[in-house]
Amino acid sequence: MIREMKIGDYEGMYEMWQITTKRALSESDSKENIQKYLERNKGCSFVAEEKGKIVGTVLAGHDGRRGFIYHMAVHPDYRRRKIAHQMAEKALNALKEQGIYKTHIFCYENNNMGQGFWKDFGFKKRDDIYVFAYRTDGKTD
Repeated sequence: MIREMKIGDYEGMYEMWQITTKRALSESDSKENIQKYLERNKGCSFVAEEKGKIVGTVLAGHDGRRGFIYHMAVHPDYRRRKIAHQMAEKALNALKEQGIYKTHIFCYENNNMGQGFWKDFGFKKRDDIYVFAYRTDGKTD
């Protein structure tokens, strides 16, 4: 079952992320930060649940102009069941309902499965944009 993500799902989500997206996790994925994200982007993020267990997630939100998708993940035991596709559709429809018609995703260069998924879904790779990051807390990563 695909349903809207709520902060009560955090422990199950984080446990699954440890298996599926460990490299992508950072301090920005703390429970407090995810709660802020969900409050700021109501109705855009979803989980897939099977017998009370979180087996898929998609964090989606927007800045008022563009949508962004983070942590699209499906537990390895539940892949090839169209769960990711269903969650992506729900997230994109939620963004559309909020007036957001263009959405970006960030996908690691070595994440061939993720790149293939997004290309097959209809996303186009942009070669004209570079992503730069800056930290205001003085940390380096």
